[in-house]
Amino acid sequence: MKRTDYPALGLSLFETTLENGLTVCVIPRPGWRRARACFVTNYGGADRRFILDGEAHDTPAGVAHYLEHKMFDMPCGSVDGRFAARGADSNAYTSEAVTSYHFLCTDKFEENLRDLLEFVSAPYFTPETVEKERGIIGQEIAEEEDDPVAAAYMGCIKLLFGEGPLGDMVVGTAASVADITDRTLYACHKAFYAPANMALCVAGDIDPETVERIAREALPGEKAPYPKRDYGPDPGPEPLETRTQRTMDVSAPQFCAGLKLGPAAQGPEALKERLTAELAMRCLWGEHAPAYIGLYEKGLLNDTFRFSATYAGGVGYICLEGESPDPEAALAGLLAVEKGVDPAFFARQKRAVLGGFIRLLDDFWELTESLADGVFGGFDPLGMPAALEALTVEDIAGWAREHIIPDRFALSVVRPKEA
Repeated sequence: MKRTDYPALGLSLFETTLENGLTVCVIPRPGWRRARACFVTNYGGADRRFILDGEAHDTPAGVAHYLEHKMFDMPCGSVDGRFAARGADSNAYTSEAVTSYHFLCTDKFEENLRDLLEFVSAPYFTPETVEKERGIIGQEIAEEEDDPVAAAYMGCIKLLFGEGPLGDMVVGTAASVADITDRTLYACHKAFYAPANMALCVAGDIDPETVERIAREALPGEKAPYPKRDYGPDPGPEPLETRTQRTMDVSAPQFCAGLKLGPAAQGPEALKERLTAELAMRCLWGEHAPAYIGLYEKGLLNDTFRFSATYAGGVGYICLEGESPDPEAALAGLLAVEKGVDPAFFARQKRAVLGGFIRLLDDFWELTESLADGVFGGFDPLGMPAALEALTVEDIAGWAREHIIPDRFALSVVRPKEA
């Protein structure tokens, strides 16, 4: 395995790509009792349309999430019991961009790793078990639809991207999941769960060579065909519409404002792009930024306000979310920020971002997931300190000038029902 040392971080990364295309990343942490492994596929809610072996597939919304639920089934029952019997905590999640299967344990790491690789790579579905899961998925969909925060967010995403892969809920809808069958799940597993489309990332007091050996033994040795994804036409920088609202049982209006950042970078530029967006949003709208403090003092924002950047389906977008008595005024205030940033404030925010990164190194969840993110994005997440140090005040001002254009922001509001 290739070893890369990071003396400033006190870490070493061992990395290799197997003959079947799987990327394996291991960060040994001697002396730590806990170890975590995540087996991640570069397949999420946005990956609905694809071509494999010359055949085009257009799958319903929610397939990636449905598949995540069903992967824990085996002919002998749910694999959860095996992990629990060893005291391991196993779980999975699906985002717009990826599906991750993972476990955290203090003992019997090798047995847990072998089970993780085997159940994720060997699907077992029947029409009966798929149908049984439909009710469980339906409850999850209903919970999201009843959540005003999720409703505001999805309203915003619809404004930005409309109908289609990027505009649908990751869990799908009651109508879309009704069309999912065992054949659908098998087709998507074949396309996206090929080792070449996946990453295995491990952190803990673990021998890297052991991880590589188990991966070779547990997974197919041949390299499977890679799917060609289809996200539809370029959505362009403008939202399809700029405003939407609905009423729900909430005590105060919830809002989500969104902006498309354009095509997502790949390779080393992707790390710079993500760091620039994070640092820019902290400088412009963070809890210590003048804009946030001013809107907080006016009562237009409170401590529910948050911001995020998402990269999926080949594009990036940001969301500004929270609670406000007047969402239009809150958004106007957020977009009226000065494009320039005080150098001393900028330096403090850089230190804060670096501090968060250093804390991440001891959080095996964040550490292993960031490694997978780097594999699929083509960048080195452990190179973050150097990339952060290279950013300047002008980089942040340039980001603000390029993206803070009021007409390009979409606003979704969930208002209280009338008494």
